Amino acid sequence: MKAAEIRDLSVPELNDKLDELNKELFNLRFQHAVNQLDNPLRMKAVKRDIARVKTIITEKESADRN
Repeated sequence: MKAAEIRDLSVPELNDKLDELNKELFNLRFQHAVNQLDNPLRMKAVKRDIARVKTIITEKESADRN
């Protein structure tokens, strides 16, 4: 997911997206543990998406404070 797409979302939508990504990461870790993970690079992509969402949430919350 691109940062520009994430920036268009509101904070509640970003929190929902963050929950969704965390669930996906959990499922990927579980698949990895039982050796059923098809694409290990997907874990890296999901972690980066989580970081992007958290960063943009922080930016939007700090912009609201100022």
